[in-house]
Amino acid sequence: MQMETFHWKKSQKLAEDYIQQSAEAAPLFPYHFGNQEDWQSRVKWLDEGHSARKADRGRLVEVLKTYNVRVGNTGAALDQITALANQEALAIVGGQQAGLFGGSLLVLYKAITIIQLAREWSSKLNRPVVPIFWIAGEDHDFDEVNHMYVLSNAQQVDKFKVDHPTGKRTSVSKLPLEPEAWKDALAALDQSLMDSEFKASLMAKLEGTTEGSATLSDAFARWMAVLFGEYGLVLIDSDEPALRAIEAEMFEQLVRQNEALAASLMKSQDDVQGAGYSSQAEVVNDAANLFVYAGGHRLLLHREGEYFTDKKKEYRFTKEQLHDLAVTSPEQLSNNVMSRPLMQEFLFPVLASVLGAGEIAYWALTKQAFEQFGMKMPIVVPRLEFTLIEGTVQKQMHKYDFSFEDVLYRFEQKKQDWLDAQDTLRLADQFNKVKAEFETSYAPLVESLAAINPGIKKLGDTNLTKIIEQIEFLQNKASDAYKTQFDATLRQLERIRLTIIPLAKPQERVYNGCVYMNRYGNDWLRALVETPISVDGLHRVYYL
Repeated sequence: MQMETFHWKKSQKLAEDYIQQSAEAAPLFPYHFGNQEDWQSRVKWLDEGHSARKADRGRLVEVLKTYNVRVGNTGAALDQITALANQEALAIVGGQQAGLFGGSLLVLYKAITIIQLAREWSSKLNRPVVPIFWIAGEDHDFDEVNHMYVLSNAQQVDKFKVDHPTGKRTSVSKLPLEPEAWKDALAALDQSLMDSEFKASLMAKLEGTTEGSATLSDAFARWMAVLFGEYGLVLIDSDEPALRAIEAEMFEQLVRQNEALAASLMKSQDDVQGAGYSSQAEVVNDAANLFVYAGGHRLLLHREGEYFTDKKKEYRFTKEQLHDLAVTSPEQLSNNVMSRPLMQEFLFPVLASVLGAGEIAYWALTKQAFEQFGMKMPIVVPRLEFTLIEGTVQKQMHKYDFSFEDVLYRFEQKKQDWLDAQDTLRLADQFNKVKAEFETSYAPLVESLAAINPGIKKLGDTNLTKIIEQIEFLQNKASDAYKTQFDATLRQLERIRLTIIPLAKPQERVYNGCVYMNRYGNDWLRALVETPISVDGLHRVYYL
């Protein structure tokens, strides 16, 4: 496995500074993933039972077993669930929305990070450390998860999507797709993929994940089980009704202490801003940080006087009514990005949570909230990052002397430099010389016309400008004609760019993994899971 490590600075400054252990970011988190003693400290804190609230472990194990059997997870994953019943067991947890056919590559990398860390710390601690992937099925932004991107053979970034089945603003896990919708999505993907020795098997497995009018969440879970079940990755949908029943106790507290929750988030926001960072998520004093299902929709609540209400004020609850809902019908409540980390901590013995850069930034807002509920934020670990570069692209990069950094930071300049180096006629110099010589001889003549008539002088100025424009027009046409000699090269350079920064974003945030599985099988993915890789916040370029 050929791999290079590269420091690709995070666009989110707080996450970058946290990873680099800057003095400004350090106080916003209780631990740092790079300090071995912090891992031991976290283990000790969990073992000593400091957390004020914990879910019933036995009930949780049964819910996990039932769910993972339903989505077709493996015996290895069920063994990990059984291990979680051991009171000594700890967990590495991370999650993501349920993207179409697995979503973007970063989802796979987050799962790999979870598996790698669980394996590493289980060995170091000589006790069970269970890898758990939390599927955010409760999220309602359907347009965020209903699509996937692939790089087509025509060197276009193609987008495939499924349409919203009802139009109602409700959780993805509550929106089953009709078989015809799944059939169309599979057909579009099939058409976009090149024929290969792996294609038939890949498409059959994907088709299997969509059976029975599956929701995006269920299909996603089945696909993750196919890819990572053999490594013991335990899956759970945050919107699973049986899980909600276990969460009732925590929902009660989130309602009872709602004002204090908001105040603690505001305090952390002040800390974040005081350290010189912008707030990643909107935190306001009247936010309930909870959703309710009502009228077929998932509605965000805020406090208004003595009531909890939605944005349009169509539904209104007293604190007592909302509390009763938490006790009797917890499946009607749902977390937002601020309360979800607290619920995760309530459910699992979290040694560490694996997060993306944006998530790291908004988790900084929750430090005081953890403490408000008698908890402590777990170790925050940045997920592994990769860019996949195929052999042909690597050869082209060598051929044209493009480094990875060149593509990221100076692609257009490097491309132009290469074209200029091929310009043996030195067209630009010749045209510039002609323009300069013409202006030198013609401009004085135009100036002298003023003595005859100012109108003639003005006409001369216009004439000079038009002649220069015509020379530049010919220069541009000549330049375009010259570039056509290098069409093949320009296409190869464009493929390099579209491989590494499609849509001006990191590859892992755009492309779906199925294209690479279709071309290369799963060996590259297995190598990433099975080869120990240091979780250090750096980016890795993986040459296929």
